[in-house]
Amino acid sequence: MNQKTRDEISNEYKWDLSVIYKNIDEFNKDLESITKEIEKLDNYKNNLMNSSSNLYECLKLERDISRKIEKIYTYAHLNFDSDTSNSIYQDLYGKVTNLYQIFSEKTAYINPTILKNDYSLIEKYYEEEPGLKEFEIGLKEVFRYKPHTLSENEEQLISRFDKVFSRSSKTYEALTDTDMTYGQIKDENNNLVELTDSNYSKYIKSNDRRVRKEAFECLYKAYKQFQNTITSTYTGDIEATSSIAKIRKFNSSIEASLFNDDVNIDVYNNLINTVSNNFEPLFNYYKLKTKILGLDELHLYDTYVSVINEKPKEYSFDEAKNLVINALSVFGEKYIDDLKQAFSQKWIDIYNNKGKRGGAYSGGCYDTYPYVLLNYEGTLNDVSTLAHELGHSMHSYYSRKNNSYQDSDYKIFVAEVASTVNELLLAKYMLKNSKDRSEKLIILNNLLDLFKATIYRQTMFAEFEKDVYERSENGEILTSELLCDLYYKINQKYFGDSVYLDEEIKYEWARIPHFYYNFYVYKYATGLSAACYIVDAILSGKKDAKENYLKFLSLGGSMKPLEELKVAGVDMTDSKVVLSAIKMFEEILEEFEETYNQK
Repeated sequence: MNQKTRDEISNEYKWDLSVIYKNIDEFNKDLESITKEIEKLDNYKNNLMNSSSNLYECLKLERDISRKIEKIYTYAHLNFDSDTSNSIYQDLYGKVTNLYQIFSEKTAYINPTILKNDYSLIEKYYEEEPGLKEFEIGLKEVFRYKPHTLSENEEQLISRFDKVFSRSSKTYEALTDTDMTYGQIKDENNNLVELTDSNYSKYIKSNDRRVRKEAFECLYKAYKQFQNTITSTYTGDIEATSSIAKIRKFNSSIEASLFNDDVNIDVYNNLINTVSNNFEPLFNYYKLKTKILGLDELHLYDTYVSVINEKPKEYSFDEAKNLVINALSVFGEKYIDDLKQAFSQKWIDIYNNKGKRGGAYSGGCYDTYPYVLLNYEGTLNDVSTLAHELGHSMHSYYSRKNNSYQDSDYKIFVAEVASTVNELLLAKYMLKNSKDRSEKLIILNNLLDLFKATIYRQTMFAEFEKDVYERSENGEILTSELLCDLYYKINQKYFGDSVYLDEEIKYEWARIPHFYYNFYVYKYATGLSAACYIVDAILSGKKDAKENYLKFLSLGGSMKPLEELKVAGVDMTDSKVVLSAIKMFEEILEEFEETYNQK
């Protein structure tokens, strides 16, 4: 079946971007106007802090321009993503990208100039110019960075080395995405096929154990061959991150990496410690998998194959819409009325078309709808993705509706909470209301995979990363042999006696690109943990749980992320939050086994 062009998709299934701009002429008019406005920022370059009125006028101008650029960017990039082959959209997107770069350069002086002064001057200026109070949250955030901000010349010097500092990760990407080859394996039909890093996920899930084993051994043979080169790129990235952390007067790389989200190391350590003390549910999961697969021993290459052979159900988009609305009805009438706007106002671009960007996301800006891009195919995963992305969109909708533009963006640390809450509520609703054993098994199996991959696997990555950085910062030389040995040992810890630990796994660290994102992976596990805690509280009827969660959705960037979660009743330094996710995993496992054994 040929893929449809954009024009062949009915307008009822496309997002409505005409509410942003009626046509490209309107877009170009704003583009031209903003280009002229940006030049006005130069007027404050040499006198920004001379008076409270200068500071206020400059911050107001920066905010107003930023808001307008976000609007034209949203229009350009949504159009581009809907059809990347369209030359008109390519041109629009290129123009806005260039404008963003100019705006970034024109505003680069603002924060360094402000930080040449003490916050006491800002407090004095508040009294002189009450309008400055509109920017208080942002100004406090700027001054939070002051102990870690260098002189203007030093900042310029570091910025010039940005590309140098990121060279290791770029080299790693080039090596693993382009230069590395993984050899050939025989597929289920005994045909020779080229193994790639992307199709590996297909063959490692094969029902044919020989295929899984061959894919596993073939892939890691390639990483073994390049282990010294990848050790060089990874240690280079670690050294760059550690050097910048020291230059900026942080005590460690992990402290520097968590600083942007204003998260303390206790949260990171609490996650690792809590998971480390609760491996039993994971081991039970692998033991059940071994039993269902009929194996004497579960190898690592067996851990990704599905234990069920049920035919997946297909869901029309209308079915998906109704399932999501019904599942989220626990939030009350107002939330559902607001949510229904996503469908009536056409926030969602539903189906795939030729040239459309793959995947899914929630986008938009302060002055537009919180748009959703989908590539809906009718699978259970697509239904879950709809719930997930609408979680982001409703979080954005309430954040923008209840905060000023400059205080409306929530931190990445809390970004996945609302989306995951929606996913879990959908799954629980479907399990409660489904009479179809096959459907329930597929839902439960998907949930088990989610928890295994997020709570346990991402925490294992987080623990490995922390260990490696600490060793490096204590002066230990990170050789390929040491990294492989450390990674093998941490796998022993996380798999225990429930899985046979094939030697090839010691090279897996070399294929994890997230290790170049500097202490990022833990957020996946904390996000799911927070979502589990919230869902448990809401579904169990805990007093004010629903109201507190909805209030959390409306906070935007008005509070620190950990404090925002506390509004929802979640204390990420308390082990009970992570334990709630482990308990939910346990309950899902029990329900899966019970459902599987039903005849």
